Amino acid sequence: MLRTLLASLLILVAGVATLAAATEGFRVFTAETARRFDIRAHPRALPSLTLQTTNGGSIDLLDLRGRWLLVDFVYTRCMTYCSIQGSEFSRLQQQLAEPIAQGKATLLSLSFDPDHDGPAELESYLQRSGVHGAGWVAARPTDATSLTTMMRFFGVKAISDGMGGFVHNSAIGVIDPRGRLIDVVDWSDPQMAARYLSGRAGS
Repeated sequence: MLRTLLASLLILVAGVATLAAATEGFRVFTAETARRFDIRAHPRALPSLTLQTTNGGSIDLLDLRGRWLLVDFVYTRCMTYCSIQGSEFSRLQQQLAEPIAQGKATLLSLSFDPDHDGPAELESYLQRSGVHGAGWVAARPTDATSLTTMMRFFGVKAISDGMGGFVHNSAIGVIDPRGRLIDVVDWSDPQMAARYLSGRAGS
């Protein structure tokens, strides 16, 4: 009996140790959590990504290096989460007015629905969300390759809801001035993203 109990305890201890190692000390329990943890541990350099902005011009995501970027992902016909995200970004734009004015930060809303979100729709989204002048850019990938690159790099998942819209994950990507994705935070906690600009991330 005692031998069986000891054997069971050894198996349990071994299982816990294996789980701890596989989950980075129990910090990783889902694929998304694992991805975010890996990004924090191993920042990822931005890819070249051609985007069209609200004025109809094109930029490359790499052109925005040299400043902090807070990036969210939307489609302009969304009246639920994307609208709330827009309101949060509007508040962030006001809160970060000084670093934005100094060219140290930019907010970037990227559409994953480029077939429907042209420059006019993106501009309407910004206005509807309460944009405050410069410092908040809305853009869309210019072709299928750029869209695929964006979705894969940032881990964006969007599935048709059968009613013309999407069910999608929502998060804010934090890109440092060196052009590296260093964190992905919950869309409902934009202040966590803002802390990076003050050097208080993780506090």
